[in-house]
Amino acid sequence: MEKIRLSKLMSEQGFCSRREADVYIERGWVLVDGEPVNELGTKIFPTQKITLNRAAKDQQQTQITILLNKPIAYVSGQAEDGYQPAITLVNAASRWSADTYPLRFHPGHLKGIAPAGRLDIDSQGLLVFTQDGRVAKQLVGENSEIDKEYLVRVTGKMTGNGINMLCHGLSLDGQKLKPAKVSWQNEDQLRFVLREGKKRQIRRMCELVGLKVTGLKRVRIGKIKLGDLPVGKWRYLREDEKF
Repeated sequence: MEKIRLSKLMSEQGFCSRREADVYIERGWVLVDGEPVNELGTKIFPTQKITLNRAAKDQQQTQITILLNKPIAYVSGQAEDGYQPAITLVNAASRWSADTYPLRFHPGHLKGIAPAGRLDIDSQGLLVFTQDGRVAKQLVGENSEIDKEYLVRVTGKMTGNGINMLCHGLSLDGQKLKPAKVSWQNEDQLRFVLREGKKRQIRRMCELVGLKVTGLKRVRIGKIKLGDLPVGKWRYLREDEKF
């Protein structure tokens, strides 16, 4: 059996992200078979038992996750081509008035926060920002099973077996897409449920069956719905909510 980097195993086993694992290891917060490990790059056997001490668990409990209803014309990540990143919308003034989370906003809540997934610049809807590597891995990790739901307004005439093709049978960039759930909501709107998120995936899928997307909104990620959260407003993910 081969030894593996401790930080990699911690990420794979859902303790935290690899970046967070390195911080915890440096601080002596990680125990292997009951013994603290504080040397970066340490390798262990996959069968060895990893635990976090109280300090690491306390830090994880204070990590913030924010839900934003991203408007069109904002980018999900870093600023590009003169467009503002969506995180600039997260401040005390733009917090949703109906947010019941018992925490007062502080700029420190944005330290180390990053988008867990993306929405194209011309798309709107639910966008997640988190300081918690466990949440990020759950939403965008290689083996993520979390589905995302979109309402998609379209124009054009769909090819005969278009719905079947959208659900199962299309390829992008030379790779077959995972099965999707696609259905008509009304005469000009489709509902998509996907478990992957290639760049501009829905728009490109629609083009392959003769349709053009004129509007796209993400309304759900896993168990978390956009609900009544207004465009441009945000709220905290509550402790009783899970994706």
